[in-house]
Amino acid sequence: MNYLKQLILLSAALFISVSEVSSQNTQASPHFPLVHHNLQSDDVGPYFLVRGKKYYQAILGKGYGYPSIVGNPVGSVDGLSFDFQDSLLNGDLYYGFIPYGDSKHPQPVYFRSPSKIVGGKSNLSIKMLAGRYDMVGWEDKGKGTIGYRVVNDEGVMIYDGIISFKGTGPFEIDDTIIEGPFVNLLTESGAIISFKTNTEIRGEVVINNKSFKSKKGRRHEIEVKGLEPDSDYEYTVKFGKNTQTYGLKTAPKPGSRSKFAFAYASDSRSGTGGGERDLGGVNAYIMKKIMALNTLKEVSFMQFTGDMITGYNPNMEETKLEYANWKRSIQPFAHYFPVISGMGNHEVLMNVYFDPETKLRINIDKFPFKTASSEFVYASEFVNPKNGPKSEDGASYDPSADTEDFPSYEENVFYYTYDNVAVVVMNSNYWYAPSTQFVQHVSGNIHGYIMNNQLKWLGKTIDMLEKDKNIDHVFVTQHTPFFPNGGHTRDDMWYSGNNDYRAVVAGKRLGKGIIERRDELLDILVNKSSKVRAILSGDEHNYCKTEIGPETNRYPEVYLPKKIELKRTIYQINNGAAGAPYYAQEITPWSPFTTGFTTQNAVIYFHIDGKNVMMEVLNPDTLEKVDELKLN
Repeated sequence: MNYLKQLILLSAALFISVSEVSSQNTQASPHFPLVHHNLQSDDVGPYFLVRGKKYYQAILGKGYGYPSIVGNPVGSVDGLSFDFQDSLLNGDLYYGFIPYGDSKHPQPVYFRSPSKIVGGKSNLSIKMLAGRYDMVGWEDKGKGTIGYRVVNDEGVMIYDGIISFKGTGPFEIDDTIIEGPFVNLLTESGAIISFKTNTEIRGEVVINNKSFKSKKGRRHEIEVKGLEPDSDYEYTVKFGKNTQTYGLKTAPKPGSRSKFAFAYASDSRSGTGGGERDLGGVNAYIMKKIMALNTLKEVSFMQFTGDMITGYNPNMEETKLEYANWKRSIQPFAHYFPVISGMGNHEVLMNVYFDPETKLRINIDKFPFKTASSEFVYASEFVNPKNGPKSEDGASYDPSADTEDFPSYEENVFYYTYDNVAVVVMNSNYWYAPSTQFVQHVSGNIHGYIMNNQLKWLGKTIDMLEKDKNIDHVFVTQHTPFFPNGGHTRDDMWYSGNNDYRAVVAGKRLGKGIIERRDELLDILVNKSSKVRAILSGDEHNYCKTEIGPETNRYPEVYLPKKIELKRTIYQINNGAAGAPYYAQEITPWSPFTTGFTTQNAVIYFHIDGKNVMMEVLNPDTLEKVDELKLN
């Protein structure tokens, strides 16, 4: 269920299960962070008091969620039975074999007739896939793997699943990799291979005649090491009595300055136009196109920064479902090279507070931060470096030294290197409170604002990379543009030229406004670095490049804070064109320095050849060239 449908239900579903919330108390419960300074509670439940009105926490009706939508498949006499635990779900279950070994990038080949979903339940017949439909040899081997797609009676695609079976009738569920395997944290000597299984088992990866195992569980992150730089390897994942084999290429030795390419895009949340353009919160159609083109271009890795999913969910299970669909869209290709992601505003997981009289809502980052925030859920679903700052705890505005008052930055702010390139991933939607107009009253962070500890970490990281003789090129990526050009000129790091916007902590506004903070970032990236080549952004659903230099007009007509001078020129490369609905170009002070603007789908390739960087932009749908640029 998407966010708009949830809001329609808000009035009816408002208040709530009193039994769930009436026992909570703001003074005693650690679930109420100190930074949400006026969060209170009465016999109805927790609320914010704003201008004399109580905004009570709304418990919204849940949409489709993970893991219930997986369907808890079980074997039957002639096939598999599914229970999606939703008696209102009717539709179709499309299914077909995944022919592992027949393709380098195994995907389902759907059978001609779907199985009906009635009252949330469905049965599919494997025996119908015998004879001329047995392309995987299950009748002889007594096993196979089914890919299935859940579609409701309105034709909306909800989930793509995978399940393995054994037997020739009756059938049993077999151990299955339901997500992955993915290559993560690739280095010159190893990587982490991650995957999820449908049962609690020990996973194993065999590579270079060595075996590496995980502990028993459903989520597996297995470090493989001892490999040679810049070398191709096959790796085999063992799970139960089953195996899958793929390949990876290790990174070159740092500073080798070899030739390679990496890809960049963002904003793959669901689009319009029907079909796979909206598969459970994801534009799977364009993502598959991008990943196939990445494979053809032989990229070493891909950076994808934010708005992977439609998001804005109040329930963790819905966010996890959308993440599962996003990972499924890249999965057939991401067996071979890393896809490193970052957070955007649509990754937000919210608590919603509501005034039934005015119908106004207050949305803030879900808490407790340690177990329920947007940042927590994201980190639990992806494998990223853990070399970023801890959190905003300890900053000058931290209201308490004894409590955790902010979400963690772990795995959502970080940097990584590949040969002579470093990529620094920022989170410009940290501790995000989508209801900007209420931030002054309830506290929280606004869209696009980088808080103090993250800013300090960036400065130290850029300084470290500046001194690293193995690094020639640094790319800094965050979801929100420094200089929006179409769709987000009223927020991002501009807010129509109004510097008044900023984060609020425990009721107190931070000292620097959004444009001042943008300038502090620019001072680090432009004036204090000679290696930063570009800022890679998204959020605006288009592609364009903006020259950021001494001549670029960067301020509103009336601007009182101190302006900074830039000593050199870099580029902002915006690519939010991975499938989300488009935004047209708007007029800004820096419009004369913006070129290549297009609303066509796009993926960017950075071709690295020692000290040289060439940018190539292609439309993954039509394969036509969109733009190009030499970056040094």
